[in-house]
Amino acid sequence: MTKKEIVKQIAERANLPQLKTKQIVQWTFDAIIETLVTEKRIELRNFGVFEVKRRKARKARNPRTDEQVHVGPKNVVTFQPGKEMEERVRQMPLVEDRPRKSRRSRAGQVAPRTPDSTQATTAAASSSGSPVSSASTAANAQSALPQPIGG
Repeated sequence: MTKKEIVKQIAERANLPQLKTKQIVQWTFDAIIETLVTEKRIELRNFGVFEVKRRKARKARNPRTDEQVHVGPKNVVTFQPGKEMEERVRQMPLVEDRPRKSRRSRAGQVAPRTPDSTQATTAAASSSGSPVSSASTAANAQSALPQPIGG
């Protein structure tokens, strides 16, 4: 489900124009982000807890050169679902397993993906209603900051 679909669903349910509903939904997301930035934690009862945590520095590997690189510490957002969400998700039918990413076939080369595995991944993601990646979500949140009303 996308933000646009959420807006449409809420607008119909609340009998509000989609434009106004979109603005309200965006304000809600912005408030969550702003609270995370300022307070590092936001608890939404019956939904869950978002929290900013520090990921430790680590050693990683550049996949193109196989060279070891140092990755510094960084802040990440974690989510702990609330009891109601946890219970409802636990009771739903099992979702399909997502295919694993392909492994390297030779040193320094990534095995090519077959069209079938690409379609299976897309189908599994769309049928399970899986959310978009956190990187694209963060990018969307940054690009869709609200504009002040009336000045």
